[in-house]
Amino acid sequence: MRTTVGIIGGGPAGLLLARLLDRAGIDCVVLERRTREYVERRQRAGMLEQGTVHALREAGAAERLDAEGLVHQGIELRFDRERHHIDLPALTGGRTVTIYAQTEIVKDLVALQLADGPPLLFGAEVFAVERPESEAPVVRFLRQGREETLICDWVAGCDGFHGISRDAFPAGAGRSYAHEYPYSWLGVLAQVPPSCEELIYARGERGFALHSMRSPSVSRLYLQVPNGTDAGDWPDERIWDELDARFAIDADWTLNRGPITAKSVTVMRSHVHEPMRHGRLLLAGDAAHIVPPTGAKGLNLAVSDVRVLARALTDVCLSGDAQLLDSYSELCLKRVWQATRFSDDMTKMLHTQPNGDAFDHRMQLARLRRITASRHAAAELAANYAGLPLPL
Repeated sequence: MRTTVGIIGGGPAGLLLARLLDRAGIDCVVLERRTREYVERRQRAGMLEQGTVHALREAGAAERLDAEGLVHQGIELRFDRERHHIDLPALTGGRTVTIYAQTEIVKDLVALQLADGPPLLFGAEVFAVERPESEAPVVRFLRQGREETLICDWVAGCDGFHGISRDAFPAGAGRSYAHEYPYSWLGVLAQVPPSCEELIYARGERGFALHSMRSPSVSRLYLQVPNGTDAGDWPDERIWDELDARFAIDADWTLNRGPITAKSVTVMRSHVHEPMRHGRLLLAGDAAHIVPPTGAKGLNLAVSDVRVLARALTDVCLSGDAQLLDSYSELCLKRVWQATRFSDDMTKMLHTQPNGDAFDHRMQLARLRRITASRHAAAELAANYAGLPLPL
């Protein structure tokens, strides 16, 4: 097989890149090692920055998003049994965020690509990227028990944190910066209407909790738990009781309870790989960077990367202009590091430190009090939460 751009990974980053390249008249092939059913069921992020919504509209992939997405005007911070509203539009000049599950974005993009887009091969497990420094990199993969080869002009590694693309960088060609947090998230999906109109970030002595949603009838909730936690050790009643305790405030508010349909534990980590390009191999999304989910930046960073990468590849393929492609890594990493900083700040401010003392507790409360008492501090949080300006 031969194509202009070989895309490794059929998640939102790879699928959106394929969509944008196809609309620009550039041929590409997407290789996804999982089945379509698996990809469309993966539970991931659900909060979209305004820039991400705009990018999906530009790609012609927002029909269902515009009809079903839940536009949020702010978030709520809870601590010391108090509630504090952060008004995003008032603090950012009108920007909002939208709740629309990543699983639904993937379904939308898969349907569009299978209907009239470039080849999307499920069950295609890439095991090697060869000669990325050459003018014709080679991607080798297994599909239906047979080894196949894809020869490309460019390779886009959109295969996530555990994919092969980042490992295809030769020794010494890149550097990774990583941090593991001393706690994890126990996440649940519940078939029950949300108990709130906007996301709740709760910090208390028992640990952090987050109340989100996927639709008007499905709630998404998280609890801070120790690393190594087994979701099976948390029966439904224990989860609801712990959520109730962590969201408790001195006001009239009730946590809706209902059937829990899924449980999972997420490890909290930050990881950034520099640079995001080696020769004709370019990384995008989780293949290049991971942030803790507290700031809701993972999917949004992936869309930001892809938007720049699609424009850069279009320039070089259609006109031979490599200026944007040559600055791709530097341009994206500026935004990546700011999102990593914000996610780290939010995480450390809201989570109980396993080895923390009374001083740490007071410092966290002081940071939260500063945000809720100062418009300047609240505006800084709101600007980062709603999304810093896109590179292009």
